[in-house]
Amino acid sequence: MASSQPISLSHRVQRVKPSPTLAITALAAALRSEGKDIIGLGAGEPDFDTPEPIKQAAIQAIESGFTKYTAVDGIPSLKQAVVDKFKRDNGVSYALDQVMVSCGGKQAFYNLCQALLNEGDEVLIPAPYWVSYPDIVMLADATPVTISAGIEQQFKITPEQLEAAITPRTRLFVHNTPSNPTSVMYTQDELVALGEVLRRFPDVVIASDDIYEHILLGDIPFSNLLMANPDLYERTILLNGVSKGYSMTGWRIGYAGGPAPVIQAMKKVQSQSTSNPTSIAQVAAEAALNGDQHCVEVMNRAFRERNQFVTERLNTIDGVHVLASQGAFYSFANVEKVIERLPGITNDTELASMLLNQAEVAVVPGIAFGMENYIRLSFATSMDNLQVAMERISKALL
Repeated sequence: MASSQPISLSHRVQRVKPSPTLAITALAAALRSEGKDIIGLGAGEPDFDTPEPIKQAAIQAIESGFTKYTAVDGIPSLKQAVVDKFKRDNGVSYALDQVMVSCGGKQAFYNLCQALLNEGDEVLIPAPYWVSYPDIVMLADATPVTISAGIEQQFKITPEQLEAAITPRTRLFVHNTPSNPTSVMYTQDELVALGEVLRRFPDVVIASDDIYEHILLGDIPFSNLLMANPDLYERTILLNGVSKGYSMTGWRIGYAGGPAPVIQAMKKVQSQSTSNPTSIAQVAAEAALNGDQHCVEVMNRAFRERNQFVTERLNTIDGVHVLASQGAFYSFANVEKVIERLPGITNDTELASMLLNQAEVAVVPGIAFGMENYIRLSFATSMDNLQVAMERISKALL
């Protein structure tokens, strides 16, 4: 029997890498199943249970038979909850045809890129960045262009950097605050300054990823580019979801608001991919957005305590430098001097591998986020786990 030729895959999919954070989490789970005592600090997932009122809303939806298809872009009552949330929290007014619900925040950004981008278009992405931005851009046949900002400038790009990166091919600028992976936040004045640049380039669309909006650890109030620059309303898309703020990662509900033609194009993309988000999860998300927000503050209190502990412990390790996190639940530590002094370690990927195998702690190398010589640690786990993990890391990096 003649041997078959391997199936040829698309150039598009071959450009894309699997998610490094999910890969690290899967590897940690595999090692744990082999009996190793792995502490996972790789996943961006709150360790809290979904609040009880949200779960009860979903249970009631199941029991009442709300288990059929819904409108592609979400049930009307959830879309209204999204409209109300944007008005309440962000001071932004949308009509129902200007918002849509998706299967997680990742799909909202994917829909946007598919609806907006063409081959040859450029997308500006500040680095360090969330791992999926560049690959989702490439899946839309466009080109990601990174603007790097290291720890020396608090991981925040300057207006001068932004203006220098814009070309006639720039179609989209992606902005995320509080940031994954750095947990820094842009101030209102910094956002105004970026807006002054964007105002001079009216063909550039703005995507504001606000998924960590409610996880605030310091004194900086949340703002995004649209809140700081309301006149950019007609070309800004706000991306958000319930995963982080309400500990609903597995429910897979994201949402977006923006100009009606863009939102309707995103809806068209979704209609030919996943169709509607899960009906039951939509009811739960509606309960989250409309319900008592006390659960968010309960989580934030724990994240603030963990942030202080992890920051202090990491900065006691020779060669490690980390900023206190301002939002989200990550520590993005500079380990360049550690790499220089450890024999056999030449980059952050090798360092992360060493920590996994020797210290049995899973972290993500900075290169996954577009910046070498860093590691990202998630403190969305218990203090008990963090205390053991910091002790192990300290010993491994002696």
